[in-house]
Amino acid sequence: MPNYSKLHDLISHRVMIEYDTGAKITGYLASCQPASGPVEFIVLAEAKFIDSRGRIVRESLEVVVCPNMVTSIALDEGPRGRDLPAAR
Repeated sequence: MPNYSKLHDLISHRVMIEYDTGAKITGYLASCQPASGPVEFIVLAEAKFIDSRGRIVRESLEVVVCPNMVTSIALDEGPRGRDLPAAR
């Protein structure tokens, strides 16, 4: 896993996360999770989601995102929770 721990130094700064499509997310880096070591998630305050044409498509007071590179996307569907007895 890449080490994104340098993000800890950017807390309280305005940052921009840019994706290969040209889409971006900007906002104030509020916190990193976990609080020390390699970063897996970040909290952005006053976040703006900007599409590849530079248009703001969404704004949010606070959002949690993963700054790491995506390695796959798969369908996650099916039963959740406890097993229920079969109907008779």
